[in-house]
Amino acid sequence: MINTIIRVALFLVIVGLSYFLYTSITEPWEAEEQKKELTRLTRERMIDIRTAMTRFEAERDSFPRLFASLESYLREDSIVVANPDTFFSPSFQIDSLGYSPRTGAAFVLQVNDTSRVDMYLLQDPDSDDYIGSLQPDPTKLNAASWE
Repeated sequence: MINTIIRVALFLVIVGLSYFLYTSITEPWEAEEQKKELTRLTRERMIDIRTAMTRFEAERDSFPRLFASLESYLREDSIVVANPDTFFSPSFQIDSLGYSPRTGAAFVLQVNDTSRVDMYLLQDPDSDDYIGSLQPDPTKLNAASWE
């Protein structure tokens, strides 16, 4: 009788420790995978903004200073409205364009139009990711920090 109780107790301890070991390994891994996915989504959205900024600049000869101007332009662009998948990622949505998928914080957009080359800097407030530069260097115009 005592042997049976000890065996059952040891079995429960083994099951409990096995579960603890399993979760201590998988939870950090899942958190890291989620972090990688949010980074991918954020960079994808920043690339969508870069694409929209490039279209805006090609048509209007300057970069928009506000996301509201960019969003308004995209809503009026009949080609983008008809075929958004041609230009943008599958998760593209005009309404959330200016916000980071990580925390929902607004991206930081700065425009430098005081030199011969108009430049913009798009930054993610939740990481070190950025696209462009405020320095009048055409080679940095649409360059992403992760590319």
